[in-house]
Amino acid sequence: MLESPPPKQLVPDLPTLVPGLALRELTVKDADAYYKLLDNNRRHLTRLGDYQAEGNATSAWVREHLSTDPGQSLRYGIRLKGELIGRVDLTAADPPRYGTGYWLGEAYVGKGYAMAACAPLYDYAARKLRATDIFAGVTHGNARSVALLKRLGFEPVTVFENYTRFHLSLVQ
Repeated sequence: MLESPPPKQLVPDLPTLVPGLALRELTVKDADAYYKLLDNNRRHLTRLGDYQAEGNATSAWVREHLSTDPGQSLRYGIRLKGELIGRVDLTAADPPRYGTGYWLGEAYVGKGYAMAACAPLYDYAARKLRATDIFAGVTHGNARSVALLKRLGFEPVTVFENYTRFHLSLVQ
């Protein structure tokens, strides 16, 4: 029988291997910076059908969204020298199995930041949350996201009409 994950505690900052790049919990205190990032990246976020809610976001939506308690899920801002440049989430779908989602502002794509941000989060999930599996859905046509997931060790497991589901086993 699998043990339940530990009760939610303070969400720790997570360093990365890239100097100046770190993960810090994304909260309502970040609403203005997050809205600005979304507003500057609307076309980028929705070009493949991903992140429609974020692409249509208003300042009020962002504030409400970041005010909601994520429960056992983790919501991280990806920060480069303190500037918010993206987001990565770990969604407690059915612990110890989790989902993930991530995005970077268009100006930061292709620099290795997504890989550097996701790796320590998934390591943290395995070590501290006792996660066994992480799943991700990628809209067809999003070759960069597919390549990132494969570099992280994910494998495609199911192809749906609009997206492919990927799986990463954290159990050796």
